Amino acid sequence: GTRLDTLPPRDRDIAMVFQSYALYPHMSVEENLSFGLRLRKIPKTQIRTRVREVAASLEIDGLLERKPGELSGGQRQRVALGRAIIREPRAFLFDEPLSNLDARLRSEMRATIKKLYNRLQATSVYVTHDQVEAMTIGDLLVVMNEGRIHQVGPPEVCYHNPADTFVASFLGSPSMNFMDAECRDGGDRIAAAGRDISLDGELGGVLDGFAGKKIIIGIRPEDLRARAAEGLENVVFSGKIVLEEPLGHETLTHIECGGSELIARGGEAFTGAGERGISIFVEKKSLHFFSPETGARIGPGRHPGVPAQDP
Repeated sequence: GTRLDTLPPRDRDIAMVFQSYALYPHMSVEENLSFGLRLRKIPKTQIRTRVREVAASLEIDGLLERKPGELSGGQRQRVALGRAIIREPRAFLFDEPLSNLDARLRSEMRATIKKLYNRLQATSVYVTHDQVEAMTIGDLLVVMNEGRIHQVGPPEVCYHNPADTFVASFLGSPSMNFMDAECRDGGDRIAAAGRDISLDGELGGVLDGFAGKKIIIGIRPEDLRARAAEGLENVVFSGKIVLEEPLGHETLTHIECGGSELIARGGEAFTGAGERGISIFVEKKSLHFFSPETGARIGPGRHPGVPAQDP
């Protein structure tokens, strides 16, 4: 409720964690951590206590005498985090703080930042291009593209009910599959990949008013299955396996289907040899519909969020 952009930086009570760490190279870890407190004339005994507490919480208490140049990337980022939290500010700004780390360190630091937030409960604005970071760290996502807000909502809402094709393709790895389709019979039937899909039951009325119009069908990779889900409404497509990517705990299967290449994500459901015809099943309730003109979501379930707006 307080405007901060009109205040001088020293009065804003905001801590910044930079992408490039921005540590003072000529200072030790302890001096970097205590710098902001020393500027505020905090008593030395209190500074020493807070430095020890923060260093211990970030597991860098054995590095206090070292200079930043003697640290690994992950250690430097922990020092940068410590320098921010030691001040106990009202809010944090994180500018892609993990982008310079390798995959293993990013995973470790994501958990560290999440634990810190759970403990501090201070408002934090975290900018990232990594959708995994956004999904795992954020309580509320603001999905932006070229300065425009496309959707605002909790991570699970943005993932399961994307506002448009940009949000659908940005969140998720692999991203959502898209297929061209056409509405028929007043919007009660869809033609896609050589199949007719009846929109009765749960999807009845979703595409009313779209008769004869082109639409885009979206399907999450994990919703494509090798067998029908029992007791549920299923849609079946025919396809051909063109590539398999075994990842250990799961396999990504690339399937040519009606001129589109779909990616299925799962255990051993689609594993097999070479190019062969297969049947692909998806529950009707897992289908997403979008406008090819605007990319906007069609039908219920769309989180209202914030409409697209100019920067």
